[in-house]
Amino acid sequence: MRKSVYMSLTVLLVLAFACKTEKKQEQVSSPEEKTSTLVGEEVSYATDSTTMKGYITYDKAITAKRPGILVVHEWWGHNDYTRERAQMLANLGYTAFAVDMYGDGKQAAHPEDAGKFSGMVMSNIDEAEARFNAAMSLLKNHSSVDSTQIAAIGYCFGGSVVLTMANAGKDLDAVAAFHSGVQLPIMPNKGIKAKVLVCNGAADPFVSEESVKAFKKAMDEAGAEYSYIAYENAQHAFTSKDADSLGQKFNLPLAYQEKADQASWQELKDLLNETFK
Repeated sequence: MRKSVYMSLTVLLVLAFACKTEKKQEQVSSPEEKTSTLVGEEVSYATDSTTMKGYITYDKAITAKRPGILVVHEWWGHNDYTRERAQMLANLGYTAFAVDMYGDGKQAAHPEDAGKFSGMVMSNIDEAEARFNAAMSLLKNHSSVDSTQIAAIGYCFGGSVVLTMANAGKDLDAVAAFHSGVQLPIMPNKGIKAKVLVCNGAADPFVSEESVKAFKKAMDEAGAEYSYIAYENAQHAFTSKDADSLGQKFNLPLAYQEKADQASWQELKDLLNETFK
């Protein structure tokens, strides 16, 4: 089953593409409104060469094991936005893990740094896979998670990461990418297992029509189950309410669009419901 809604396309500004729980804290505010029984855990986990700092959140009122969802950050790094999306997923009944692909919780304050950090990760796919695998292992082994039900979502750089990991044949049930690149270091192939959702902006200048055509062709040839949606007039980073200020600050074509943000979130909820329920 494939759905391809063509209103146009979007992606990254730069296609860049062992664990220990340190402390537990109550999380009392979240964009999806429920909140009072959400728990947040600061966690450290590692590859052979890198220690990473992430955040796991879930609803402690739910006693049964539930699906786990990896949330991969934009090229700015693991920040509050990534955690907010994880909390929104936790309020839907999932355990969500906001991961750290850069190491040490590193964040970029400038696009030059963001491009450097993201490029260092995605130019070394073996290391990128190792970091993703470490995060997935932590999530699968969390006490609240059904290890047989795992998905991953990502924004911008993070979207490119999760699509690449799906293409690499990772054991993921579903993957969703938002304003993400589709010209990837590992392109779709017959090893892909996950259902795939790509939500991009029709007015995003960072993705070429040619790259989208190539992505869809590869997905079709792989027999992948996917949906590609491009939202009319939506620019890059359309899900982030900080996009306008960041765009103005750094003279970049970034803009929040509420309609596309809400529509793409509903697409994600539908995908997860279809996959896990």
